[in-house]
Amino acid sequence: MAVTLDKLEIRQGAFALRGDVTFAPGQSTAIIGPSGGGKSTLLLALAGFIAPVAGRVLINGQDQQGRPPAKRPLTMIFQENNLFAHLSLFQNAALGLCPDLKLDAGQRAQVHAALDRVGLSGRAQDRPANLSGGQRQRVALARAMLRPRAVLLLDEPFSGLGPALRHEMLDLFEKLRAEQGASLLMVTHNPDDARRIAKSVAVVANGKVDPPRATAELFADPPAALRDYLGD
Repeated sequence: MAVTLDKLEIRQGAFALRGDVTFAPGQSTAIIGPSGGGKSTLLLALAGFIAPVAGRVLINGQDQQGRPPAKRPLTMIFQENNLFAHLSLFQNAALGLCPDLKLDAGQRAQVHAALDRVGLSGRAQDRPANLSGGQRQRVALARAMLRPRAVLLLDEPFSGLGPALRHEMLDLFEKLRAEQGASLLMVTHNPDDARRIAKSVAVVANGKVDPPRATAELFADPPAALRDYLGD
């Protein structure tokens, strides 16, 4: 589904962010720019955690105004994974399928299959505290598999991982996106992340969201704000 910022304006205190762009459906788009530029704020507004002061968020042409996060056709994964420390890995993943955790046998089998697929076979009863950062991201991925939505939002979920593991997780999320036919918007500080899976890149800087451009084209001829950020 296409995600559109229709003359959108977001304000938090003295900070303002504006955008009037559309992110193409069914592909991965990276969102990049300087710290404090509004990248995470943009995702929070798309997800419904921040209300815009003007304009609209449209998903597949439908206005999301007034819809709470749980009712929007998207899944958001944060850097901190949003796992519940008191729940097992099985329970954390199962929240994507059944929020009250009252699962029948078929649903339980689905959760185990999702954990197996992300490399956590045999760890279903562990707690998040017993996992590495990469393993916690795998639980978040399993939950996303069980809660398919038209739009997947990633807010720097791999920034604390080493290069090899980060690449592995990027590939896993891109595979999930392709299987679900979803649109993926990924906030990242790392140009290599964008080059690896993103078909297009949108720069967020100086209080505005630029229209997305093809990844190779953008990095070959970056706008001034991106050049300043990259240090080129």
